[in-house]
Amino acid sequence: MAMMLCLCISSQAKITMSALCTDGMVLQQNTNAAVWGTATPGAQVTVTPSWNGNSYKGKADAQGRWTVMVATPSASYRSYSMTVKGDGSNIRINDVLVGEVWLASGQSNMEMPMRGFYNCPVENALDYISAPAATEKIRMFTVPIKQSYEPQTEVDGKWMGAESSTIPDMSATAYFFARKLNETLDVPVGIVSCAYGGARVESWTPKEILETYPDEDLSREAIEAQTHYVRPYLAYNAMLCPVKGYTIKGFIWYQGCSNVGKHEQFVERMNNMVLHWREEWGDTDAELPFYMVEIAPYRYKPATDVSYASYLREAQHEAAAAIPNCGIVVTNDLVEPYEMDNIHPAKKKEVGDRLAYLALNRNYGFSRIACNSPEAVRCYRMQNSNELAVELTDTPNGLSRWMEIKGLEVAGSEGIFYPVTYAYFEWEPKVLRIRSEFVHDPCEVRYGWGDFNPGNLKSTEGLPVAPFWVKLEK
Repeated sequence: MAMMLCLCISSQAKITMSALCTDGMVLQQNTNAAVWGTATPGAQVTVTPSWNGNSYKGKADAQGRWTVMVATPSASYRSYSMTVKGDGSNIRINDVLVGEVWLASGQSNMEMPMRGFYNCPVENALDYISAPAATEKIRMFTVPIKQSYEPQTEVDGKWMGAESSTIPDMSATAYFFARKLNETLDVPVGIVSCAYGGARVESWTPKEILETYPDEDLSREAIEAQTHYVRPYLAYNAMLCPVKGYTIKGFIWYQGCSNVGKHEQFVERMNNMVLHWREEWGDTDAELPFYMVEIAPYRYKPATDVSYASYLREAQHEAAAAIPNCGIVVTNDLVEPYEMDNIHPAKKKEVGDRLAYLALNRNYGFSRIACNSPEAVRCYRMQNSNELAVELTDTPNGLSRWMEIKGLEVAGSEGIFYPVTYAYFEWEPKVLRIRSEFVHDPCEVRYGWGDFNPGNLKSTEGLPVAPFWVKLEK
């Protein structure tokens, strides 16, 4: 009789948990973290975490969706549990960690797993795949690649701890970001990886915003005619909507290649997307940081006299400056010559590390960790000289070299650029002094300008100079 009663209760159980809120989940520390699922409309739901034994209550809405905000403790490696009761259910969630949680999104260079893509390896991947298991240090929830014409609420997947059987399928950039944070903060780090190879900014923007863009044909016929990965708003509906609102510390973003050639629209559309994402997380004061990655050097085809990739990188930096609480890392130095036709360069650790430097400096109080790449501000002629001076930001200790420079060019009034292999960084004022025996009336300087024109100029702290093209002040 008792057994039949249990079976009866079980058959009436209505509560289900989002896949994000299941065994192995990582919750953001010292906050009210969202836990959610579904139940019978109007049902009362109680969540009780093991760290304090308090009960947190919620109620399913008319669609059966419920969310409960749970107060979390300080981060630790202690494994907790939570019980979820109500509507005939009694669910236990095990192995819950509390630490730092970030959402990683963008296109293929964020999606790219540690095992690499076909003919596209991740440098030194086996060293990290074969490292001792770190399941209590790094965990990742990978959102499956999907599309939908309607916003979705459910997501497949599960939280995976970092070990040899799981690391190969983790986003390499996000893994290295998490690894560096964990090494420095010594707390668990959780990543929600939500990336779609080839996606445009418009792919991650809701339909109601895209309807204000005159160049976007949002008819079903027009969308179906496009290559799947550049379709507007479908990845947003299927992949971001089911995870939006999961309590995080911030966003990391690696995207831009599919917007090359559309640089004039990029700043506005990135700003609109980030603003909307923050609104979806209830962040009206831009408190959630958004850290971007500059697109890597790559020979876009067909080749033209205009470097659309350079203009897109320039737009990325403009967007990072225009969007509140935003930052960008430079990648111009992270390719090898043979990767000219490989849009997925192998050096992912450096990208993840540089994203982590931004977070550590700006969000975790490590002010001595340099995080900003030098950027050109202006160009003027040195007094009593035909040398040009380029003023650079974020160079408190100068640059790493003044000889055998790669990627630096200067032109005169005729507009023909010549390579510059020697340039001296002045102590006061802090400017890069540039001259060339081939240019007697220098008027403009550019660095790393081109689809594929890697450079080797860095700050003394090791952060690469951002590509630029500046002209003589008049």
